[in-house]
Amino acid sequence: MIAPATVDTDRFRRVFGHFCTGVTVITGIVDGAPVGFACQAFAALSLDPPLALFCPRGTSETWRRIRSAGHFGVNVLADDQRDLSRRFGTAGADRWRDVAWSPSPAGAPILTGVLTWADCHVEVVHPGGDHDIVVGRVTALGECRAAKPLLFYKGRYTAPQDISPHDEPEVVDTILSWHRHTDWM
Repeated sequence: MIAPATVDTDRFRRVFGHFCTGVTVITGIVDGAPVGFACQAFAALSLDPPLALFCPRGTSETWRRIRSAGHFGVNVLADDQRDLSRRFGTAGADRWRDVAWSPSPAGAPILTGVLTWADCHVEVVHPGGDHDIVVGRVTALGECRAAKPLLFYKGRYTAPQDISPHDEPEVVDTILSWHRHTDWM
């Protein structure tokens, strides 16, 4: 048996900060009030059945409340929503003051102007160190706005470069992708 290695947490953040992620806001309705938090640990998991996952801090009070509701919304942020990400990523902030939203089919808040969104039912929650690994069954999907996604890379917000319409799309068989191979999940 190999002894577990000691990994410096600052170095861990620095190394994995080189992996670019999208930014989402996970939302729910609890006791008639909207709740939500910014989350960059999100991914599509399965096409059949349609599953997505996200990883909230296990001690998050907002996550505990959303978990009790049993369903959640995933709001994929656009590049012009950096301030919204900061607001939902700050503990103790009045996250919902002056934030426009509408309910998804299951009732989760969908923030106005997001790149796209998904409605999900909590399927299963697994422990993952100091975070939980939440698998949700996707029950509804939103339209896709013509904008760039908000990305997080090396501790900063960024957006992708424009894609030339003359370049052929990449086709990678081991990555979940749309049947058209022009958008990735």
